Amino acid sequence: MSTAEDWNHCLMRTKNLVKTYKDNNVVDDVSMTINKGDIYGFIGENGAGKTTFIRLLARLIEKSAGDLQLNKVKAMTMGAVIEGPACYPYLSARDNLKYFAIQRNIKDKNRIDEVLEFVGLAGVDKRKTFKDFSLGMKQRLGIGLAIMEHPDFLILDEPINGLDPRGIVEIREIIHQLNKEYGTTILISSHILNELALVASRYGIIHQGKLVKELTRDELMSECGQYIFLESSNNDLSYHLLKKKDYHIEQNSSGIIIRDTKERMKDISSLLFKNNVYATNYYYKEANLEEYYLNLIHRRKRHD
Repeated sequence: MSTAEDWNHCLMRTKNLVKTYKDNNVVDDVSMTINKGDIYGFIGENGAGKTTFIRLLARLIEKSAGDLQLNKVKAMTMGAVIEGPACYPYLSARDNLKYFAIQRNIKDKNRIDEVLEFVGLAGVDKRKTFKDFSLGMKQRLGIGLAIMEHPDFLILDEPINGLDPRGIVEIREIIHQLNKEYGTTILISSHILNELALVASRYGIIHQGKLVKELTRDELMSECGQYIFLESSNNDLSYHLLKKKDYHIEQNSSGIIIRDTKERMKDISSLLFKNNVYATNYYYKEANLEEYYLNLIHRRKRHD
């Protein structure tokens, strides 16, 4: 049984969570932990199970098996924007928030003005209705609705999808402000991985319904670091030769990634030359979240 001490840092955890549709485990045995204060970047291909898992967290659908626990040491509140903001198209931003406040019995008369100011919609023409908003304005109003009750935990499903660069920056600033100034724990999914890398403090990668990796930003940087990318006259033979010498390497469809120092390139070239293999191209590079994800999924697919 969980104790208050167990939940000192943890906000939400799942254990062997499963959601099945027509004998297919869309979410398959997922055990995940989200800690207080995290901006948790949730990553996966279309159809990997991200949105289904998010809907389970938000209690919009029932699990098929496993366990989902939220912090019960205190009354925890949750907000969510899933598959687009749920707003009334013929109401203004203020009237959408007002209707929500009535539904949730929110008594604070200043809260609507606070939220409009926070998400950058305070200056919008009061006659302008949601259907005429830009995509960025719609997303900001969706977040506004989700934070009306000062949630401890906020779920954002693809909040920057389709936005222009300015809109992306605006959403990024809102996320940072919610997390740093109000201590809101946030789970955010996005296909724009290099943008996600600018906001997330932890990452979870889901593939074919399974959580294949959880890591912090520091762990990501440590695992990526600087690497050598090598193409040779025989990549398969090069891979096996280097593997025997205990190099930290991976192979993808284009060549070989060697996670060792620059100084070892001379030794690598010498080893290949002795075995009648020639380096046709190589360079040094700093890895990023997108490359890390693609390499991880490529390795998974090779072993599936």
